[in-house]
Amino acid sequence: MVHFYLTDVLTDVAVGDTARVFGLEARHASTVARVQIGEVIALGDGKGIVVQGEVLSTTAATLAVAVTDVTVTPPREPSLTLVQALAKGDRDEMAVQAATELGVDRIIPWQADRSISRWSGPKAERGLERWQIISREAVKQSKRPWVPVVSPLADLRDLETLVTEVRTVILEPTATDGLGKFVNMLKAPVRGEGGKFRAKPVPDLAIIVGPEGGVAPRELAALVAAGATPIKLGDEVLRTSTAGPAAIAVLSLLLKRWG
Repeated sequence: MVHFYLTDVLTDVAVGDTARVFGLEARHASTVARVQIGEVIALGDGKGIVVQGEVLSTTAATLAVAVTDVTVTPPREPSLTLVQALAKGDRDEMAVQAATELGVDRIIPWQADRSISRWSGPKAERGLERWQIISREAVKQSKRPWVPVVSPLADLRDLETLVTEVRTVILEPTATDGLGKFVNMLKAPVRGEGGKFRAKPVPDLAIIVGPEGGVAPRELAALVAAGATPIKLGDEVLRTSTAGPAAIAVLSLLLKRWG
């Protein structure tokens, strides 16, 4: 399997150029993965560019690669945002990892009423950094061309604002409708000029996932009032670590983000 590393210096890199990786990524390649001269690896900038090539040299400080292929991948549409409530243990981190591997575009940590884990002060900074690291590592594991944006910690008021900007669903086991019906409604054709029906573009979407105890009634009421739509995934009640990634996988198929 070809190793995959992230670097910020791939803009304007072409076939025949030498691409370089510095810092921790180079150190990991040389001392942990033990990448060898002549080995073929891939490099990504996290912004859609992925190059592949043969290793020319490797040290603890720098990894040099002779570029033999360059691929530029545009962002997937519509974009998907996961609003993940903080959860006990590592369940929220599991959701971040899986959602990244499945193609989420943005991740927002949410301090929900029922979140047992609490971020404040320096802990909020450390928690955000931890989620960013988990997301980057998941990108390298899955060889994604895009690194998701991990936004700062949000509260209910922040989510109410988000709902006014992005079409949003709340994963709620007591909801009546499922994702299939919701997507069919989004994709329903509209009547255009001359009375002809035309397909309308599906908007960017956000998925809100509560903590272990679910979204509190006051939060659910506030978000629905702001315009969010409660949706259930099925008859089963999923863990907070599973619900978001499951929704992203379903949406990726229904919206043809996956081929």
